[in-house]
Amino acid sequence: PPRPIAARRLPLTRPPASTPARLKPAVSHRTRITRCLNASASTRLPPQSRSVLPLSMLRRACRPPAARLSLICRGFRATPVARAKVLAVLYPDPLSGYPPAQGYLRETIPKIFHYPDGSTTPSPSALDFKPGELLGCVSGELGLRKFLESLGHELVVTADKEGSSSRFECELPEAEYVISSPFWPAYMTRSRMEMAPKLKACITAGVGSDHVNLEAAMERGVDVMEVSYCNSISVAEHVVLSMLALTRNFVAAHDVASSGGWQVADISARAYDIEGMHVGTVAAGRIGLAVMQRLKPFGVRLHYADRHRLPFEVEKELGATYWSSWEEMAPQLDVLTLNCPLYPETERMLNARTLATLRRGAFVVNTARGKLADTDAVVAALKSGQLGGYAGDVWFPQPPDRDHVWRTTPGTMMVPHISGTTLSAQARYAAGVREILEDHLCGKEIRSSYQIVTNGQLAGAGAHSYTAGDSTGGHGGPA
Repeated sequence: PPRPIAARRLPLTRPPASTPARLKPAVSHRTRITRCLNASASTRLPPQSRSVLPLSMLRRACRPPAARLSLICRGFRATPVARAKVLAVLYPDPLSGYPPAQGYLRETIPKIFHYPDGSTTPSPSALDFKPGELLGCVSGELGLRKFLESLGHELVVTADKEGSSSRFECELPEAEYVISSPFWPAYMTRSRMEMAPKLKACITAGVGSDHVNLEAAMERGVDVMEVSYCNSISVAEHVVLSMLALTRNFVAAHDVASSGGWQVADISARAYDIEGMHVGTVAAGRIGLAVMQRLKPFGVRLHYADRHRLPFEVEKELGATYWSSWEEMAPQLDVLTLNCPLYPETERMLNARTLATLRRGAFVVNTARGKLADTDAVVAALKSGQLGGYAGDVWFPQPPDRDHVWRTTPGTMMVPHISGTTLSAQARYAAGVREILEDHLCGKEIRSSYQIVTNGQLAGAGAHSYTAGDSTGGHGGPA
């Protein structure tokens, strides 16, 4: 057990040696508190905090256990967090209600403890949900309510995020933490940050924090975090699925069958094997590398462009060709997949000029960010035959307008932003958000891989993947 707090560490007033015992000053309140702490094991505080606790904190240390738990946690912060308001923006509940009226297909999901790079999956102190439940919607609440309210914090969850009268903007002025997901993002623009003077951190329930104005966050000292790797494999699987569906003309084939037809010639006239094709990825990070690893058994010829080159052994194992510039790689490709973050330098990287450099009839898969592509340029390339197909699940803004041109243009295979929010992925990013909150509320250092902006600077994964800037504006421009 921790040793008792030594009274000699606290400045006490000692009487002169000649003073009779009956005239010695009464025991000070500070000394009584010290004795109180030493007398009860239940009130002892962590060793590292003993010599630095102020008198006000010692007084409060004799409170009931529930109050002490919150106090001890806050004792490690330079600025104590008493009652924090956590504002979460999540996608709406199922149309059938919550929990889903049809129930869940499976009772459990596979347990994963480590990612391919050896790092561990999120490890909060506890979970208040069953993995495999729907957590990413409003009623799912990422499984956070019980945890936060047990510590005296407030949790507000909404899907209403657009406009000055939205629930999000009404709650924002008092929010200290904002949680949002890439699937239903609350765009944290500079003006919205100015509306939130108490804001301490923006947390992404998933991967990709481009919906936050990183430049403004750095200027205002707002930390930005995300749950790196939580859904990278989920997205990589979706990329491979999309490539195969595009090249095999799968959606058109399904439409023919569901409408009662059997036009084999019409379908096969636009269907190809992916074997032998040149497939290239822009970025070979967690997602891009996983895509290449899954494609290798298909007998394709792999290419990648990234500012961080893979180790030679990995390149050799994959048989992958490295390009320092993706624009130099593009003319070699039959299939292009975008797996890079969105920041000012990558915005609209897929435009009329770069699309023209791909092989005619090439296929493009974009599950990174919609704003990487110029909407009109993609439509024009599909109509001219320069592109054989365009698939993805990312748009800008999200959700897109009901009449967005990508919904109906022939050759597109677009879906809502779903690739990274499978039930398997939700369990990991919900656990990761709780881990981040536990650490940040207690002033503990966040995992480096979760950090995007820390103490006003790009940090951790952010320093590796992003540049300072703003990619939150421009509604109605690129996709």
